[in-house]
Amino acid sequence: MRIRDKLFPEGTKMRKLLRAIAIIIKKGLQPKNWARIYALIKEKGLKKAIHILDGKIWGKPQFIDANELYQQWIQENEPTQEEIEQQRKTKFEIQPKISILVPMYNTPYKFFKELVECLINQTYENWELCLADGSPEQDETLKEIYEQDARIQYKFLGENKGIAGNTNECIKLATGDFIALFDHDDLLPVFSLFEIVKCINENPEVEFIYTDEDKITTLDQPRFNPHFKPDFSLDFLRANNYICHFSVFKKELMDKLEGERSKYDGAQDFDIILRVSELTKNIVHIPKVLYHWRVHPNSTAQAEVESKPYAFEAGIPAIQDHLERMGLQATVEHGASLGTYRVHYQFEGKPKVSIIIPNKDEKDTLKNCIDSILNKTTYENYEIVVVENNSETEEILTYYQELEKNEKIKVVYDKEEGFNYSRVINLGVKNSDGEFVVQLNNDTEIETEDWLEDMIGFCSREEVGAVGVKLFYPDNTIQHAGIVFGVDRVATHLFRGLPRHLHGYFARESSIQNFSAVTGACMMVKRTVFEEVGYMDENMPVAFNDLDFCLKIRQTGRLIVYDPFVTVIHYESKTRGYEDTPEKVARFEAEIENFQKKWKDIYEQGDPYYNVNFSRNSSQYEIRKT
Repeated sequence: MRIRDKLFPEGTKMRKLLRAIAIIIKKGLQPKNWARIYALIKEKGLKKAIHILDGKIWGKPQFIDANELYQQWIQENEPTQEEIEQQRKTKFEIQPKISILVPMYNTPYKFFKELVECLINQTYENWELCLADGSPEQDETLKEIYEQDARIQYKFLGENKGIAGNTNECIKLATGDFIALFDHDDLLPVFSLFEIVKCINENPEVEFIYTDEDKITTLDQPRFNPHFKPDFSLDFLRANNYICHFSVFKKELMDKLEGERSKYDGAQDFDIILRVSELTKNIVHIPKVLYHWRVHPNSTAQAEVESKPYAFEAGIPAIQDHLERMGLQATVEHGASLGTYRVHYQFEGKPKVSIIIPNKDEKDTLKNCIDSILNKTTYENYEIVVVENNSETEEILTYYQELEKNEKIKVVYDKEEGFNYSRVINLGVKNSDGEFVVQLNNDTEIETEDWLEDMIGFCSREEVGAVGVKLFYPDNTIQHAGIVFGVDRVATHLFRGLPRHLHGYFARESSIQNFSAVTGACMMVKRTVFEEVGYMDENMPVAFNDLDFCLKIRQTGRLIVYDPFVTVIHYESKTRGYEDTPEKVARFEAEIENFQKKWKDIYEQGDPYYNVNFSRNSSQYEIRKT
C-alpha cells in the first residue's frame, strides 16, 4: 500500500482535495479562479471551503477543463471542410431570403469587416444585410466594406434613434421572407444560415427559430462558454431571456409585431421574443451553436456582465407588460443572479390546499415535517392528511391521536398490505377536499414561509398542471432542481450535490423554468388535473410513479413548473430505505424496464428541456462527449 493511500484513504475529503490540487497544478486555473478560491477560504474558512471546492471541482466541469472539453466538442460536432463544401452545393426546395438586421452605432472597423466577411462566406447565399447607422457621423472607412456586395443595404440615419429605433429602420430596408436579429459586433459561423433554411424546409409552418450560441473575443482565440438551450420553455423565458441569439422571425410575424419598441431599449429583443410567445406556437429550437457573441468591454456579453445594467433593468417592465397582456396579475423582480427574474403570480380568493403525507412509523421524522408546516406556513387555508401505511409501533399511533386534536390535521388509514406509494397518495387525495393537492414526503422539512402562496400562484394558471420546488440534502447540497429524462438510464435530478450557495450552469438551478417532471417529494397539482389524468398509476408502487404522473400531465398539454424560490430539506429515503437488497434491486430493474417501455417516445425523441449536447451520464449539464 502506498503511503498516500495509508494516510489519505480513497473517498476521504483530504484525498479528494489532494487530487483537486494535482489537477489544478496540472491543468491550471485562470487567475480569476484562484482569486475566487482565496475569497471562498477567507469567507467560509478552510474546512467549509474544502467541502465547497470538492463539489465544484468534481461536479462542475466549467470550473476546470470546460474550455478544453468544448474545443473537443467543436471538433467532433461541427461540419468538416468537406461538409461545408457539400452545403454550398445543396439546393433546398424552399429557398427563403433571410434579411439580417444590424443596427449600427460607432461600429469598429475591425468588427464590421469580420461581420460582413462571415456573411459573404455563408454556405447559403440567399440573404441580405440591412444596415441602419445611427452614429453621430458617417464613417467613410466602412463604405468599402458595405459597397462590396449587392446584397448589403446601408442607410445613414443622421441621428441615433436608440437600439429599437435603429432596428426598426433596418426592418424598413428588409425584403426577405424571414427576419434575423444580429448585433454589429458579433459573428455567425459559415454554416449558420444553411441550418436555418434547413430547419425551415423541415418545418414549413415555423414562424420563429432560435439557436444555441457561444462567446468569442477575437477570431484567433478559442470560442468559449457555450449556451446549450432547452426547447421552448415559457416559464424559463419569463425568468431569463435564455433565447437571446440567434433569433429568426417569419416576415409576416414581424409585421404583426410592428417592430421593436424604444421603451424597452436594452431589453428590446427580450420584449419582442415575449410578444412572439403570445402570437405563435410554431417555435423551433435548433440545438446547434449558430451564433458567436463577442465579448469586449462595451458588450453585454462581457465577462462580468455589469457593462450595461440598464439592459437588465429594462427586462422587468418587458416581462411585466407581457404578463398584463396575457391577463395575468403578477409582479416581477430581479432573480437570484444578474439577468434573471422572479415572477410572483397572484391568485383570487383563498383556495384550500390539501397536503398529503404518507407515513410508516418514524414518529420523529413525521413530527419534524409537520412541525415545520405548522410553524413556518403563512398561508392559512390548508389541511394536512397523513396516510398511515402499515406502522408497527405504539409510539406512532399515540402521535396520530395527538395530531388529530388539531383541526387542520386528519389521519387516513391504508388497510391494504405492502407499500404502494401511488395507492397511498390516491387514498389521501380521495379523503381530502382541497382545490390544490400537495404531495409531501414525511422526511421533508419546509424552509420557505410563503411556500403555499408561491406554489398556488403558479398552479392557478390555466396552462400549468404541476409545480415542484428546490430540495436540499441536510448537508446543504442540492437534491432536486428539476428532472430530465434519458440521463442515468431513466432520469436524473439536476444539479444533485451542488452546494447551496453556488450557481451551476447559467444559474439554472435558481431559475424558474419548465421541465418534463419534478419530484413527488414536494409537488402541487390542481385537484381537477389529478382527476383528469386518472390519479397516480398504482401499477407503479415504488419507483418512477411521480415521473409517470408528470408525463401524464404533460400529455394533457399542460406545463410542469420548477420553482426554486421554495426550498425544502429532504432527508431522502429515511423511512423506506435504499435499494440495498437483491430483492429490491430486482424489483427496481423490473420497474426501469416497465417505465421505459411505457414512455419509449420520450427516450426516442429526447427530453425537450434537456439539450442533446449535454452528457447522458451527469446531472451537472456537462458537455456531451461523442
